[in-house]
Amino acid sequence: MRGETRWQTGEGLLGLDDPAEWDAAFERGEDHLGTAVIGLALNCPLEEASPRIVRAMKLPDHEERGYACTAAGTAARLNGRVTPELFAALRAEGPVGTAEDAIGDTLTFVPFRDLPPWFKRRWVYVTVRGTLEYWWLRYTDAVEDGRRILRGRRPR
Repeated sequence: MRGETRWQTGEGLLGLDDPAEWDAAFERGEDHLGTAVIGLALNCPLEEASPRIVRAMKLPDHEERGYACTAAGTAARLNGRVTPELFAALRAEGPVGTAEDAIGDTLTFVPFRDLPPWFKRRWVYVTVRGTLEYWWLRYTDAVEDGRRILRGRRPR
């Protein structure tokens, strides 16, 4: 519609590159702040985007908090690091729920030596669990192939 701002429509917010504009929208209580913070993560230095991502992760709207977590993961992917405040916010959100993918991105793209202790423990847990699941799937495939051979069918 005519006369609507991009905050009202949610369009163009992924291109947001002005932290002051996000701050003003936050003070006005605008919608789509989680979406807009993804734009900041894409277009601004980490130090400028990080405090706004943390603020967006505390929004009351569950969907917008999810977008803020996406912004945290995006920041980790693009920069290969996150700020201590983002580490703390991701840890507070926990590994289950809206921050699951952002924590996974952090564990993938931030070097192990740069992770704080909680994230290092989480990295070890995820790595060991993934290895065990891989071995379990290989074992079940081998057992299934053995059953097929015994029944006279060829394995896949």
